[in-house]
This record gives sequence, structure tokens and C-alpha cells, in this order.
Amino acid sequence: MSTLSVEITDQGLADAAASLVEKLVGDQAASKLAAGDATLWGPDAEPEASKRLAWTTLHETSRPLVDELTALRRELHDDGVDRVVLAGMGGSSLAPEVICATRSGGEVGGEFPLVVLDTTDPGQVSDALAGDLSRTVLVVSSKSGGTVETDSQRRIFAQVFEANGIDADSRMVAVTDPGTGLGDLARDQGFRRLVEADPGVGGRYSALTAFGLVPSALTGVDVGALLDEAAEAAPALAQDSGDNPAIVLAAAMAAAHAAGAEKVVLADTGSGLIGFGNWAEQLIAESTGKQGTGLLPVVVENAEAPGFADAGPDATPIAIGPAAGGARMSVTGSLGGQFLLWETAVALAGRLLGINPFDQPDVESAKQATRDLLTEVGSGGSSGSAEGDEAVLTDGPVEVRVAGDASWLGSPATLGAALQALVDATPDAGYLAIQAYLDRLDDASFATLRPELASITGIQTTFGWGPRFLHSTGQYHKGGHQNGAFLQVTGSVADDLAIPGQPFSFGTLEHAQARGDAGVLAAPKNGGTARPVLRLHLADRAAGLVALANAVREVGR
Repeated sequence: MSTLSVEITDQGLADAAASLVEKLVGDQAASKLAAGDATLWGPDAEPEASKRLAWTTLHETSRPLVDELTALRRELHDDGVDRVVLAGMGGSSLAPEVICATRSGGEVGGEFPLVVLDTTDPGQVSDALAGDLSRTVLVVSSKSGGTVETDSQRRIFAQVFEANGIDADSRMVAVTDPGTGLGDLARDQGFRRLVEADPGVGGRYSALTAFGLVPSALTGVDVGALLDEAAEAAPALAQDSGDNPAIVLAAAMAAAHAAGAEKVVLADTGSGLIGFGNWAEQLIAESTGKQGTGLLPVVVENAEAPGFADAGPDATPIAIGPAAGGARMSVTGSLGGQFLLWETAVALAGRLLGINPFDQPDVESAKQATRDLLTEVGSGGSSGSAEGDEAVLTDGPVEVRVAGDASWLGSPATLGAALQALVDATPDAGYLAIQAYLDRLDDASFATLRPELASITGIQTTFGWGPRFLHSTGQYHKGGHQNGAFLQVTGSVADDLAIPGQPFSFGTLEHAQARGDAGVLAAPKNGGTARPVLRLHLADRAAGLVALANAVREVGR
């Protein structure tokens, strides 16, 4: 097990953070947090914080799950079931994905394979259904018990299991909080197992709860060892000391933010923690991105990627792993230890930023907009489809659309000109968010647009697969610094999938989620100005991706 370490490699940042380290130590913030003190974030946050601090002791309280899950995995294997599909979003999927990828060394089909289904794209859902169902168990994971994506995935798996002569309920394991509709359903229908998680833990802090441990253990990961790593780190993270790595990390992020560095750029520099930045992205964005402030996580490909080594004064590059060129900080340690380290640091940073790190006040707006569009579809409208708003330009296989105010766009004659207009409309020291409502497997090449746009424009650029990012950076987009510009991409659906018992399909749901979020993003917030949202629809996905890649090369800054 590796020792946790946070090193500030930039002397100016270290000097700026010193007073905040002293403040946290003097306030006894770390020991109070470890003891579950809900007063750390002020009286307004106390009611929520009092219900959200059980994560600080999960390395102890989650222990009983280890033997239970070992027995369940053995039971499934005795029945010939060894393929694990996880239907879950946000905190229900990000941690298990990191855990399984890390323990398997990142190898596809490695020792601990996990099929993560955190999408509504029909192609990706079909791919999960195309696996060997005779060997498959579906983990249905939802804290609220009513997550629309997860419920939709459960419905279609149940249908396809039964169509293949498999008792669906015997192949489902539900993970949810006590008292949810999913829990009731699991009991009523006789799911293979219902595992109720600790309700005193929010989704983004749930890596070491049943949400992180159940799917991981069913693939064969030694989750007891993961808890051991967190337990080893816990005493140091609870110390009111300037050597506490969580205090150092929290103070450095808050000091950088106070100096105008509102973005945290994360690059893996050989940590061995596969995909850890994607987990940290949700933790940081949802915990801090509110009240018009916060830290925007920008996950980049490596330490040489655009936006890391050449980060401007509005960004703080952090190496996850050994120190690298351009990094202002580096963070090292075991996976279980780093889960607890980052959770502690972000909670303490919330105290320094003056925000409540446990709520997500702006997430519901996009969900409601989606529900409104789906209601219209159910009553005979077409707003959930890609054609719900008119194209202002069609360039080959790409239809250009705009959400909200289009005055920033002008009258572009080509796709490249439309992209240039979006770049030009990005505020100084702002950011560009690419949002891909596509197939994360078949359309994986689309992610290369992030480094290309970042390199060409010099703008800090994020990338998110939709609707996955709605459960992650979506909170920051609406509630954080209001200086973003948004490039949303949807694609045609060749083979849609009906959702059993619903009046809409996966394709309709996916496009409704895209349109709903775009509308919320484009609406002025708190009397401010509207943010630019460019919507591109690929009438032909393959040809559209090629056209978009070519158009990006025409863009400058």
C-alpha cells in the first residue's frame, strides 16, 4: 500500500496556501469532520450536512458487506453467472468503474470485467444486451430509486432476459437507499438480492458504500483490501496538522481559486488508478460548483495534453501520480486512500470557499426540463426528437442548431464558421464544454476533439458523455462560474429501442435529455447574460464525426 502524499510543487502556491493550512489546523476542521461535525459549513448548510457525513467512517461501517458480497458472488458463480452489468449513473457507476479498471490494470476483459451502462444511447444499450445473457447479472444501482436512465435499463433487461427464457428477477441485484421505490420493487418481485446502502452518504461520496462495493465485489475485486487502504489513510486525514495531506490539498485548491484559478486540471502521470480523474471530476464539480463560484475540474489525457502543461493563470494543473512538468501539485497514494483523501479535501475546501459541499441545487432543473419534453412526447408531440428545434444551417451530414439566444452566432455559412462563432463567444478566462450524446463505445473517437479544440483555441476545454455528465459536471455548468460556452452533439439513431412500459424510446429519451439540458444552460441565470449553446446533430454519425473533425481544424482564436 502506498503512502498518501500531496506535494505543492509551485512555491508561490505553497506560500499562498500556508495561511489557509494554518486556518484549517487552528479550526480543528479535520478532526471535527472525521467526528461528523455538521457545523463546519455554517448554519445554512447544517441541516444537509448532518445527513451526509457517514462517509468519513465507511472504512469501518462497510466491513460487513465484504463477507456478504463474497458469498453472493460464489452463489452466482455456482449458477454459472459471472458477467456483471451495472445499470447506474453518477456516483453509482463512476467509482465501480475506477475500482474494476484499476484492479484489472485497465485491460479490457481483464480479471475484473465490468460492463458499465450509464447511458441512454440505444447503440450502447444494445451492445450491453448483446453479451452472453446466460452468464449475466444486472446490478440496478440508484440512490433515489427512481433514476430514469437506470429504471429504463432495468426494464429492457427484464424484458430481454424473459424473452431468452431466463428468470429476470433471479438475475437482478438492487442497490439503493432504504425506503425507495426500487427497494420496494426488489422485494415485491423477488430480486436475487437487495442491498440497502447507508442513507447518510451522498452519491458522490459513496465510493466505499454498497454503491461502489457491490458491483466491484461481484466481478471479483477484493473490496476488503480497498477498505484496508482507506482505513490506513484515515488517521492521517483526521489529524489537525499541517502535514495532513487533505488539509494541504484543500488549502492549495482554495488559495488558487482566491487568486483567480477557478479550474482544476487533472492529469494521470502514472498513478495506476485507471480513470480516477473521472471520479474526482464529479466529486469536485458537484461539491463546489454552486452560488456562482467553485472549481471546474478539467480532466485531460496526460501531462503533455493541451490545457495542462500550458495552463494559464485561471487553472491549477494537478498530477495524479508523480510530479510532472507543468503541475502545481501532485497527489499519490492507494486507491482506497485517495478516495478518502479527495473526499476529505473537497469537503474542507467547501468550508474555505464558503459553500455547502453536500447539496446540488441546480441538478433538478435539467431533469425537469427532460420530463416536460417527455410528457409532450407522450401526449403526441415531437419535442423529444432531434427535430424539436429548427436547424439554422445544414453542412453535409451535420445540422447546426442553437438553444436560446442566437445573437452570438451571426450568420455562419459553414460548420467551421459556426464553431468559430462559439469559440469567439466564450468569455475571457472561461471554458468550453463538449457534450456528446453519443455511443461511448462506437463513437469513442469523438473524445479526441477535446485536445484538438483545447490546442487550437487555448481555452480550457472539458469533455463529457451525455447523459453521464449530467450526474457529474452538470451541476457546475448551471451553478458554478457563469463563463462557459457549450458544444452539444447528438446523433441519428439507426436502431432505436423501445422502453417497456414507457411511451418513449431510448432514442427519444436521449434527445429529450440533450434538449432539456441545452435549454436550461441557455437560459440567463440570476439576471445574468445568456450562455452560448451550439447544438450539432449528426444526421449520419460516422460521416458527421469526420465532418466535425475537419471543421474543428478550421477554428482559431
